[in-house]
Amino acid sequence: MQPEFVPLAALGDYVARADEEMRARARAFFEEIRRRHTVREFSPEPVPRDVVETCIAAAGRAPSGANQQPWRFVLVGDREIKRKIRAAAEAEERAFYAGKASPEWLDALAPLGTDEVKPYLEIAPWLIAVFAERRNAAATGREQKTYYMNESVGIATGFLIAALHHAGLATLTHTPNPMAFLSEILDRPPSEKPYMLIVAGRPAANAQVPKHALKKKALEDILRVV
Repeated sequence: MQPEFVPLAALGDYVARADEEMRARARAFFEEIRRRHTVREFSPEPVPRDVVETCIAAAGRAPSGANQQPWRFVLVGDREIKRKIRAAAEAEERAFYAGKASPEWLDALAPLGTDEVKPYLEIAPWLIAVFAERRNAAATGREQKTYYMNESVGIATGFLIAALHHAGLATLTHTPNPMAFLSEILDRPPSEKPYMLIVAGRPAANAQVPKHALKKKALEDILRVV
């Protein structure tokens, strides 16, 4: 198939900026994103659905391998479904903390104060279940294997977390292992792999952040210029 192209200039999407403006915008984004914190105490105060849907739409603009866009999002606000998700997640977490996790893994988690009790899965107004498509037809119109599935969905999930923070919401990423219960509760097809559960809402008035989570590596520790 012969690829077709559209000139970037014709789209009108790219905006050329002077160096100083780029510096200012980069710094402004850094200042905003550095205020993002993971919390485990959420307010039950409602959040408009369209706010979260717009953030998911932003996630859908992420780049993906072969443009297959292998992400699927299930937005959960129903109380009974959230209750089922909490019950299933806590069952997996009890097994995790009771022996499935290695001592080294538990030591790594200890400074964060996590345990098997997950009330926020019911309290927060929204849960976003992220699924990765093993096979899809987005790029060619015919079903085929998804390439770079995990990388693509990971990028989209990063977009989503940044968008939710930008909108003014707090988030928590939750990855119980295994997560097959999400497919069952949310009636997802076998072609989709549960990837992550994102809790989204306003932080509770008494929300706390572990001091350990405030320790971020300095730029010189994560960057090498050659």
